[in-house]
Amino acid sequence: MDRPLFSGTAHDPSGSAFALVGMSNLPTDWAQVFKALAGTELRLGNVSDGVCAVLAAPCPFPRTPDGQGAEARGLPSKSLTPPSVLDLNAYLMYSIGKAARRRLSDKLSARGLRLWHLTAMAMLNDLGPQTKTVLAKRLDMNPSDLVKVVDDLVRVGHAQSYKDSDDRRRVVAELTPSGRAALAEYSADIATTDEDLLAPLDEEERHVLASLLRRVHNHLV
Repeated sequence: MDRPLFSGTAHDPSGSAFALVGMSNLPTDWAQVFKALAGTELRLGNVSDGVCAVLAAPCPFPRTPDGQGAEARGLPSKSLTPPSVLDLNAYLMYSIGKAARRRLSDKLSARGLRLWHLTAMAMLNDLGPQTKTVLAKRLDMNPSDLVKVVDDLVRVGHAQSYKDSDDRRRVVAELTPSGRAALAEYSADIATTDEDLLAPLDEEERHVLASLLRRVHNHLV
């Protein structure tokens, strides 16, 4: 994996600042680049260590008049998204999805659960009792992984499993009353994640976004 070597800000002769960052497996590569820059009229100032490309563009994290950099103002200093990828909807959905999953995982981890526990509970709540085989297919899960998830839910009293009366070879999973109550509680808690993620949008914009996301989801699933 490439190892970040340098990041910093520079000023051209007119005083305009731009960001300058670099990455390479070979330190000697960037040593030559910055050695060449040192002979120009550019003034370099180190800011942080985490970078992913080389670019010259308006610096998004200029230093404040008192000399404080991005970290002192609570801004990210070790990540810089290439502006061109912000035109790719697939990248935006990937990036937003990562942030959403991280927040959901944090909420569930605080309760000793994982995202699969929540989705299994929601499927059982929405569609009623199901065999473990059917539930695994509907959730697109490996059957053995699904068994572990259901076993976890049974252990804490959120679900129960029993032999199918019509076919004793099949095992049915069902949400318990306490499981339904817990799901409602988890859903209310997780709703705050939406508020956090969608804070920049007003109510109408959120409805439009939700509708568009469902259409894309239905197209892909």
